[in-house]
Amino acid sequence: MKQKKIYYHSVAVFVKNMDRSKEFYTGILDQDMDRDFGKNIILKSGISLWEVNPSHIIPKRLGDESINNEKAVRFELYFETDDVESVFRKLKENNVGFLHPIHEEPWGQKTIRFFDPDRHLIEIGESMETFVVRLAKDMTPEQVSEKTSVPLSVVEKIISHKS
Repeated sequence: MKQKKIYYHSVAVFVKNMDRSKEFYTGILDQDMDRDFGKNIILKSGISLWEVNPSHIIPKRLGDESINNEKAVRFELYFETDDVESVFRKLKENNVGFLHPIHEEPWGQKTIRFFDPDRHLIEIGESMETFVVRLAKDMTPEQVSEKTSVPLSVVEKIISHKS
């Protein structure tokens, strides 16, 4: 019998307080709920939030500190937006803890990195289309391509669609 293909489903983020985390992801990050199972929810973006019971196999095998250590950064969730400035303002208004405020990466993309209520690292960056168009206001398509490593044909296509 042939083995069925393995496919990506979602990232499971361990949280201590589902109500607090649900409000953060749906209220502040504007993620839509797909399914709500109480202590386990799935967002339409593919992120799952799990409020793991201490008797669950994960903390039993990895140790309780694997879920409850607030200083541990185990991964980064990555999102994109066309308006990083308004997202930054919303995060500040909600007293979110930042790793750094808006920062322009060497390739020209603006990003912000911050922590959710359980100190998971989250990055929100401009979509490629947004930062390519922004850079093209002051640079030639060739210069944008060189800075971003986006092929010139893709830069030209993005610019022509946004004009």
